[in-house]
Amino acid sequence: MNDLANSTMNQQTPPERIDFNTPELQRKRRIRAFKDRLTRWYVLVGGLAVLAAITLIFFFLAYVVFPLFKGAHLNTEQALTPAWMQDAGKPLMLGLEEQNLVGMRISDKGQVLFFDTQGGAELARVDLPIPAGTTVASIGRDQPGSPLTLIGLSNGQALAFRNSYKITWPDNKKTITPLIDYPYGQAPMVLDPQGRALEHVSLNLNDTTLVVAASTGAELHVLKLAQEENMMTGETTSEETRIQLPKMTEKVKAIFIDPRQQWLYVINGRAQADVFSLRDNSLNGRYKLLEDGNAEVTASTQLVGGISLIIGSSTGHLGQWFMARDPDGEPRFKHIRDFQMGKSPVVQIAAEERRKGFIALDASGQMGVFHSTAHRTLLVDKVAEGAGIMALSPRANRIFVEEGGKLLPIELDNPHPEVSWSALWEKVWYENYEKPSYVWQSTAANSDFEPKLSLAPLTFGTLKAAFYAMLLAAPLAIAAAIYTAYFMAPSMRRKVKPVIELMEAMPTVILGFFAGLFLAPYVEGHLPGIFSLLILTPVGILLAGFLWTKLPESLRLRVPDGWESTILIPVILLVGWFALYMSPFLETWWFGGDMRLWISNDLGITYDQRNALVVGLAMGFAVIPNIYSIAEDAVFSVPRGLTLGSLALGATPWQTLTRVVILTASPGIFSALMIGLGRAVGETMIVLMATGNTPIMEMNLFEGLRTLAANVAVEMPESEVGGTHYRVLFLSALVLLLFTFVMNTAAELIRQRLRKKYSSL
Repeated sequence: MNDLANSTMNQQTPPERIDFNTPELQRKRRIRAFKDRLTRWYVLVGGLAVLAAITLIFFFLAYVVFPLFKGAHLNTEQALTPAWMQDAGKPLMLGLEEQNLVGMRISDKGQVLFFDTQGGAELARVDLPIPAGTTVASIGRDQPGSPLTLIGLSNGQALAFRNSYKITWPDNKKTITPLIDYPYGQAPMVLDPQGRALEHVSLNLNDTTLVVAASTGAELHVLKLAQEENMMTGETTSEETRIQLPKMTEKVKAIFIDPRQQWLYVINGRAQADVFSLRDNSLNGRYKLLEDGNAEVTASTQLVGGISLIIGSSTGHLGQWFMARDPDGEPRFKHIRDFQMGKSPVVQIAAEERRKGFIALDASGQMGVFHSTAHRTLLVDKVAEGAGIMALSPRANRIFVEEGGKLLPIELDNPHPEVSWSALWEKVWYENYEKPSYVWQSTAANSDFEPKLSLAPLTFGTLKAAFYAMLLAAPLAIAAAIYTAYFMAPSMRRKVKPVIELMEAMPTVILGFFAGLFLAPYVEGHLPGIFSLLILTPVGILLAGFLWTKLPESLRLRVPDGWESTILIPVILLVGWFALYMSPFLETWWFGGDMRLWISNDLGITYDQRNALVVGLAMGFAVIPNIYSIAEDAVFSVPRGLTLGSLALGATPWQTLTRVVILTASPGIFSALMIGLGRAVGETMIVLMATGNTPIMEMNLFEGLRTLAANVAVEMPESEVGGTHYRVLFLSALVLLLFTFVMNTAAELIRQRLRKKYSSL
């Protein structure tokens, strides 16, 4: 009874209540809630800050790049009507000096008049020393940028002179004094012994040799003057040679001399060009300049450098021509590209002195601004009432047009004509090239240089370097991650994983330095061993695994479960030693003692010491830790219950790995590969020091490359701030950013899809 009573009392006694609202617990809850809110806001603000930083970087790059694609702009100022135009004669040529402060006008009276470009006032007038009773019949100038001018006279003679500008500062006031000198004397040279008027003249000065050409009707007169200075006495001697060329069949319209004094271009007839070789005085060929049989050539000029000719027609068409080799190796005058200005005849073309651009004026007063390499028409605008004569300043920012007894000053804003879609991404036929090509060559030693700004070889080099790096890194990193997370013993994993992740802390500049100075020459000297190593290592590992399965079970059980990989360490070391030891023997037996020469001579494959193979080895080593760490975490995070359930249902460990573990971890593995690829694409120092930085588009494993990132690092310090080269480098960075953004976005979409697909496992 007592027991029953006690039991009844115990059931009726309420249990002791725990107070969860004590001051201590309340304080802990407040602290925890504060930490939660702080962490949430910290992550939110940090994420937004990252997005804001990336957005600002994008807009800053776009802000710097945007001016590249703006067109040209003309600003016509108030016309000038100076008094000297009443008796100055017919204008034959206009010119401007560097500062756009002094203009030069040459007339048919044989006078050179210099005037103030601000108000049109006359500054100086020079009468050229031409014989009495003669007039100026024609005028020609050396290639753009040269101050040398030649006038053809009505008596068959020609006079060469040079204009210059002397700058002084009397009383701290800038003063520009125009000067005229005669480097070949004031006595005119005789070109036509019969004394006929020279209808067209041209000249070219190359070092100490002057070549002068003129025409009377369909007859050519070519004279070569060579000057030589005696090193002992300082005396200068001249030698004059007349060049006899085949007779013309049509009346000459224009003459141009190649700057190397190899070719003489003669435009004649309606639309024909005869090209003569000045080396052997022969006719290279006759070329039809216009497809339209009703059109004729109305204007022509040489671009800066003198290699290209721009031909204008009566239909407003403009074409670029220059000499290039045929597939058979013979030089031919080739039609490169076309421009269309309008419907009126082109009356004058003026080339820029520092870029491959030009302007053209037609009979209706329309002016066009063009760039040859970029194949770009930047502007066509009406500036005058009709045809006139014009001059373009050396900086290509000022134009003067004389038309109807007035001087029309025009301001030209055209900062970046060299850039277009075709110049950046398509094949371009550059001067002195045999065919259109992808080329990056941004700078040179002189102003005649044609900038080659194709981003195609840089983008190709970026993808090529990333491909070979991933080809080495991806299999090794993914296989190592799977083995470490799934097969390796936990105690061994705790040692191996941190060591591999520690590799990521190695500076890439050290890897690049090592690859460029040691690895590249070592690979060159041990090519058979390197390739043997790449082939024999997986074979040796598979063979070692096969032999391990054939050992007695009692011997295999002595190795703790998950520690089998330690047995591969001596195997890999032995295979590596054997492959490198056999390298000279293999080179002697199979490749005649030098595998590099065998590759170059027998296979016809170019071999550079710093090549894609070296980049793949060095950059693959740098990318492995990134891929391994993320992929290993993804595989290790697969729920243990899935693995045990698969094994319990009778699946083998290999079946469980391939059909359960890898599929479940595939989103993480894919993310690891994409992050590794992003690291390889953006890598700078390794490719900078180990590739040779040759911007070529060849998939050849043994040739170098240049990447977008390395190109920015190399050329940004030498670029002019705000210049075309500077902005194109920023465009390279923008392309790299957009490529990474698109690639990561696509990778995230694929990862989410994989995650959704295999989340039910």
